Amino acid sequence: MKTKIYNLEGKEGSEIALPVCFSAKIREDLISKVVESKVRKQPYAPNPVAGSQHSASGVLHRRRHVWKSSYGRGISRVPRKIISIKGSQFNWIAASTPNARGGRRAHPPKVVSMIGQSKINKKEATLALISAISASINKKYLEEKYQTIEKIDKLPIVVESKISQLKVKELLSSLKKILGEKLSTIAFKERSVRAGKGKLRGRKYKSNAGMLLVTSDKEEVKTSKIEVAKVSKLGVWDLARGGEGRLTLYTEEAIKQLGEKFK
Repeated sequence: MKTKIYNLEGKEGSEIALPVCFSAKIREDLISKVVESKVRKQPYAPNPVAGSQHSASGVLHRRRHVWKSSYGRGISRVPRKIISIKGSQFNWIAASTPNARGGRRAHPPKVVSMIGQSKINKKEATLALISAISASINKKYLEEKYQTIEKIDKLPIVVESKISQLKVKELLSSLKKILGEKLSTIAFKERSVRAGKGKLRGRKYKSNAGMLLVTSDKEEVKTSKIEVAKVSKLGVWDLARGGEGRLTLYTEEAIKQLGEKFK
């Protein structure tokens, strides 16, 4: 499969042959599996000594004629702490156990179970990445994801490698010419103040993901308005976070490097 290369003015130029990864079968199951494994969960758990921090000492005996014995008092055999002492008489209340007031939890969440990420087989991870690349130039997936735009015609979008040499202002101007008015509305990151009480709880701003520019390892593009990823570090999380079919631009050199990577 061949496609046109867009120059810095947004006009079509020479053709380039796309690697086989762009026409591969899209495996949604593998993409979702890899994305799910990359979701990070903040570990949480109660204090390890919660419910066992009472200062009372001593052990209740279950025998007759023994000091501190709970025998013959008509109380259940659960761990107890001393509230008051009067001679050889004790006032106990249940403690420590989950059924007691102030006791520990029965089966609390454990930090160990939340550390680390799910393991993915190497072949599955490779197939998922190839599927995500293929979905990035598929009109069906992009139109489902970006429903504010009725029709997306410019796919795949491959640009000249000269774009990596531009300064930020020139880069954004060139991208607007290449993408057109419709795609420019979703291409750049925009930050806005969140509505409601979320802005009082550490979530004041919210922003969209924007487009992804894939470059070769030799090219350098630094800007906060779009997301940039090199071919060697390109992953499923970059291409399919939030669903298959992210708006993605590839440089000419990136296409050649992808061809060498997935022969």
